Amino acid sequence: MSDLYEQIVGQRGSIENLIARIPGFRGYQDKGARRTADRMVREYITGQLSSRIERLKDIELRVLESGGIVRMSETRSVKDRLQMYRDRVAAAAPGYAGLMDAIKVDDEALERLYAFDEAQVRYLEHLDPALAALEQAAQGGGDISAALHEVDQIAREANDAFRLREDVLINLDKALGGSAGSR
Repeated sequence: MSDLYEQIVGQRGSIENLIARIPGFRGYQDKGARRTADRMVREYITGQLSSRIERLKDIELRVLESGGIVRMSETRSVKDRLQMYRDRVAAAAPGYAGLMDAIKVDDEALERLYAFDEAQVRYLEHLDPALAALEQAAQGGGDISAALHEVDQIAREANDAFRLREDVLINLDKALGGSAGSR
């Protein structure tokens, strides 16, 4: 397993933490609500990412207006990566047939899935101070490149973590005898 996988699974919080962060989310335990729960997580993350992308666009304008036109490709690259992550989360299939239709899903498998969902929410929370640092650098002539790099790193890692989440779902589906891998 990758270091990122181990980090996410090792930092897992309780289901209560995830439920508290996502309005209306009750989890995957109820067989009938699994697809809804998966969709809710992704819609929440997508909506939150959209607001952060808008914030980044505002900061980008300030950078460019203050003579930072040379940073245009840098800011666009970071914005594109964040948008790609948001689009990937939004476009993910709404649950996987084997997981979502299984009669019983093992508690450890659900804990891994919750760990990845909670990690996605944590990445959202990490974006806030990184964007604040970028905004401060843009206003005060600070190190814009370093601040952009921090936002970019969070977007990269979050995207990698979402890819791992998809792998967890696919492997879980295979273990349950489903067909998610052939979606």
